[in-house]
Amino acid sequence: MARTLADAFADDPGLSWIIPDASERKARLPDFFGPMVRGAIDYGLALRSAGNEAVTLWRLPGRIHPGFFETMRALPQLRKALGDGGQRARLMGDTLKDHAPDFAYWYLQFVGVHPEAQGTGLGSAAIRAGLEQAEGAGLPVYLEAAKAENVAIYRKLGFRITQEWDIPDGGPHFWGMLRDRT
Repeated sequence: MARTLADAFADDPGLSWIIPDASERKARLPDFFGPMVRGAIDYGLALRSAGNEAVTLWRLPGRIHPGFFETMRALPQLRKALGDGGQRARLMGDTLKDHAPDFAYWYLQFVGVHPEAQGTGLGSAAIRAGLEQAEGAGLPVYLEAAKAENVAIYRKLGFRITQEWDIPDGGPHFWGMLRDRT
């Protein structure tokens, strides 16, 4: 799952800002996504297509933000992955947290489709599988998008833009999107 996400996020604006060098980013992203996958498995939901071409990581209400022990467990691997980008990653994380809703919701933290499988519908199918579970819980779903082309995909899945912002210090633009409970 971490490898699929790493391949899918190789050109992500946020991670490109955190780790600007493309070859370093490619080498480090599997280490970055390892703790993210582990956190979703332990405190949320990690879904993938049968061939692992599409992955979605979800965090549940009360577990949206990592707790102390989860953070301490992930810190060595994240420091290795982020290198000199650690401060930018912290700034981005703090800014995303500042813009998050103040009510209970499911958080679609990451959606990644391997580049060779993009446009096949596997990502949308993986998202729909999680949306069904959120609907069963009667809760809305929130996500952030850093690519304009993904905003249209999320809109087709019932999300609407609730806000937009830029990460300070030259960081990327983000769209906050919500899918109301149904």
